[in-house]
Amino acid sequence: MNKKENPWKTLKKNTVYENPWIKVEHHEVLNPSGQPGVYGTVAFQNIAVGVIPIDTTNHTYLVGQFRFPLNAYSWEIPEGGCQLNTDPLATAKRELKEETGIIAQRWEKLQTIHTSNSVTDEFGIIYTAEDLEFFEANPDEDEDLEIQRISLKEVLEMIKRGEITDSLSLAGILRLHIERPELFD
Repeated sequence: MNKKENPWKTLKKNTVYENPWIKVEHHEVLNPSGQPGVYGTVAFQNIAVGVIPIDTTNHTYLVGQFRFPLNAYSWEIPEGGCQLNTDPLATAKRELKEETGIIAQRWEKLQTIHTSNSVTDEFGIIYTAEDLEFFEANPDEDEDLEIQRISLKEVLEMIKRGEITDSLSLAGILRLHIERPELFD
């Protein structure tokens, strides 16, 4: 694929809101046709990390929780935020242990994604974790989590039924299915 020159021209940029997780910016622009316009973006202060733990019987562990922005319950792979300039793999290991109590001996980077590139610069990294050991979970105080052990085959069926909508989970599971389809038999 050819990399093309950016056709957008930023005339002015203002930060409208900022907290430790996000920064909302208002841009006055010239769009690709040269016409003036506005664009709103959300800059993330973290990298999204997700983990697909895989046990010896091709089961994984999903985390269920109520997601405030969606006003809905969500099943997803264990995931969290990695501070910028921090090792994403170290964060993935911490999140997996905190949310599920799992420690893995073997890790592999599976996929990188942009979660919603029309309005945000959020970048995500998804790992697989294998050779699992099980301990007590210790979620953050603002997390009310349910853990579900489920076959990878059934996770794929949940995706087909529209029961998993989280972008890290979808991208990770579908990429794993492409890379290692034998895990889904």
